[in-house]
This record gives sequence, C-alpha cells and structure tokens, in this order.
Amino acid sequence: MRELTCTHIQPNAAAPAAGAHVIRIDGDRIVAVEPAMPGARRLLAMPALTNAHDHARVTSTTAYGGAGKPLETWIAYLALLPSIDPYLAGAVSLSRGALGGAAAVMVHYTRVQGFTDLPTEVAEVARAARDVGVRVGFAVAMRNRNPLVYGPSEPVLAALSPSARAEVEKRYLKPPLSVGQQIALVDAVASAAANPMFDVQYGPQAVQWCTHELLEAIADASKRTGRRIHMHLLETGTQRAWLDANYPDGILKFLDRLGFLSPRLTLAHCTWARPDELELIAARGATIAVNTSSNLHLRSGIAPVREMVKRGCRVALGLDGSTFDEDDDALREMRLAHFLHQGWAFTTDVDRAAMLRMAFENGRLSVTNTDDGGALAPGMPADILVLDWDAVDHERVRPDLDPQDMLFARSTMRHIHELIVAGRPVVRDGRLLNIDYPAMRDEMLDRLRADMRQNAGLVSAIGELERAVAAHYRSQPPCC
Repeated sequence: MRELTCTHIQPNAAAPAAGAHVIRIDGDRIVAVEPAMPGARRLLAMPALTNAHDHARVTSTTAYGGAGKPLETWIAYLALLPSIDPYLAGAVSLSRGALGGAAAVMVHYTRVQGFTDLPTEVAEVARAARDVGVRVGFAVAMRNRNPLVYGPSEPVLAALSPSARAEVEKRYLKPPLSVGQQIALVDAVASAAANPMFDVQYGPQAVQWCTHELLEAIADASKRTGRRIHMHLLETGTQRAWLDANYPDGILKFLDRLGFLSPRLTLAHCTWARPDELELIAARGATIAVNTSSNLHLRSGIAPVREMVKRGCRVALGLDGSTFDEDDDALREMRLAHFLHQGWAFTTDVDRAAMLRMAFENGRLSVTNTDDGGALAPGMPADILVLDWDAVDHERVRPDLDPQDMLFARSTMRHIHELIVAGRPVVRDGRLLNIDYPAMRDEMLDRLRADMRQNAGLVSAIGELERAVAAHYRSQPPCC
C-alpha cells in the first residue's frame, strides 16, 4: 500500500482539475482517491501519458544526417545507424520515453538489430521494458514490396553510379519473407516475448509497402487471434498521390473490403486523410495516432485533427521518435498539438478535454490491447504522472488559477516529479529508478561512434540515392 498526497489532481480528461487529494495504491491498482487536507507538498497528479506511435529508435536521424528531409528521402538514412545490442537499444529508448512522461509506448519495430533470430531479439526488448518499468505494445514490422520508392526500383537504380547501385542493392533490396512466414513470425515473437506488460501485434508498415495478399492475411490473422494491427497510413502528400492513382475507388474503402478496419486497428498519421475517410475510420472504431512534431520535422503536413474529432474518430497522440526538441517530451508534444488544433480567435475546435483524452485514454488500447486506464479512480491501473507544481507555477502570483492553464501553457518533462507505472515508481526528479540510464546511454553512444565506420560505403552512396529518389517523386503528379 502506498499513499500519494497532492495539492492538485487532474482525475481524468473530462473533469476539471481538483484540489488536494490522497491517492491510495495497492499493488498495481488505485484503490482510493479521496479529498485531503491542505498543506501537502505542491504536486499535481494526473493519469500518465501514452505514446501511441513510436519505433524505439536509439537516437534521432538528425544525429547522422537525416535532418530536414521529406520522409521519402529521409527513410533511407535509417540504414546508416549500426546495429547494437537489442537490450541496450530498448532500455535506452524506453528510458527516454519514461523520462518524457510516457507510461505506455507503442513500438512499431521497423529496424531489426539482426544479431539473432527475431523472437530472441524481441525477448531482449521485452526484458528491457520490464527493467525500465513501462508498458509496451510491440508491432512486428511486415512488408514485401516497393523497397526504394512507391513503384518499381529499377528507374531509381539506373540513375546511380555502379558503386552506389551495388551498395543500395545490398542494403535495401533483400528478398522479403513469404506471407505465411511473416504471419508465423509474429506468432513466434509473441510466444517468446509477450507478457501482461508487453503486447505483441501485427505491424504492416503501410499499404504502399505491403501486397494485397499480405494485408488480407494480416486482417484474417487479427480477426482469428484478437491481436491488434498497427500501420502507417497517408502520412505524406506523396503517399496520398500514389494511393489515389493506384486505388481510384479509395484506399480506405479498399482496406474496409479486406476486413482491415476494426477496433483492433491503429493507423499512424492519417495526415492526408479526407473527411469521408475519417468518417469510415470512426464508424469502424479504429484509432488514429497523430504525430505532430514528426510531421513537422519530415515536412509531411499538419494532421486534420479538428476534422478527426468532428467526424467522431478515436484520436491518440504519438511521438514517432521525433518530438519538437527531439527529447521524447510527451508533455510538450501534447501542448503543441493543443496549440495547433484548439482553434482560432473565439472558435474552439478541439477543447482541452478532447486533448487530454487523446493523451490519457485513447492510446492505451493501441498499446495494451485493453481499454483500461487513463483515469485516477478506484480500480484503475496505477499509472500516474506527478508534476512538481512549485516548478510549474514558480511565480505563485494567484492561488486561484485553474491548474489546466499552467499545464497547457508551460509544462514539460523538466517538471516531472515522479512517473508511476503499474504501481511501481519508474522516474523520480529526472532520474530513472530501476536502471542506470546515463551509463547505458553513454555505452550506446560509444558503440555507435565506433561502429559508424562500418557504413562508410553507404555514406558515400546515400547522397546519390537521395537525389535519384527526389527526382523520381518530382516527376510524379502532385497530390493536390
């Protein structure tokens, strides 16, 4: 049993902030939330945040040359990062997320380290998640077409010098597993790694990277097993144009005919989704994970969150490995999304309650495959984020201010006093409690610096590849 007394609580998304309360925790659950006498330390407790779309990358691509590029050329830079121990990679990435306020993280595992078979590797990632202390949804990445561009690779390869072409073919054109092998691999990963805090899911990378046969098999397997599906959709205008050209009846209608759209599905981005498509997503009960800063970094656009809310979509917030300051600050990401989508002048499009619902509640289903939590109430999981209110409200000019004013105006990860996950303290005053994060981070960086020399051939070829890919897309009709 533990008691946590705070001068302020934000009990759920819909309720106003309240005054002093004591939260009683027994094991991994909240058993009571009761008013308390004033005089406790100035803290604000609220449901912990969820990162509903990420990739558990060890560092931003800015660190190795990927800054300021559209997704279609940026994505090639991911291959520059050397492989490192999967436990170390998982621990560093998930620790960074916890320090940013996320108790639950969706990992779409698009980069395999490759030292062992995948089930063994993912078991190490699950061990890292357990040691850090966070909940993880883990989507096994699945793809089998269009390795270089949306369409045939040969025109791009033909634009490269012989040495660059050889390097690109070696790095990017490995034959994919068969559809049956990819479905079976997810089963094997689940057998090796799944546990109550680590949910294994199907992770088709996107329609443009998956054949119809693979998508249909995933839809059938999800229906049969109850496993969730996590997939990118309509992230960029370039993807919008290609999908419109190749699916003239509509990409969402195509997915619906496959049986793909269901409450088991999370769609990352939907930056270029249209109102009728959003209505279909809402009608089928799927979740959309918007990734505000990532879309800005990759020049992908601003998601139509106002329309998503208006059409009744279940919207969650993702970090996508690229928050505004590249620091996994989930509080700042929530605030940035709020500033962009709340509305202008005297019109409110997305109110605070809707934004808090995106941050507290909606993404938990995407990560855990259970619609449980996102509130401070008896019986709820004890996933609690506690802010140092003396640090947030450092002026202390008016004691009667609505705490939500400060929360949305200025809160960041530096204000976090404690993160509690399943009743277990994970972060306190800027420090991970269960692992030595600074030592692991420094070890990881030392390994990356030492091993970057392995990729000298790709470093020399990637400029040519970037120019060839950019030329390919410039020759295509624009999306709108």
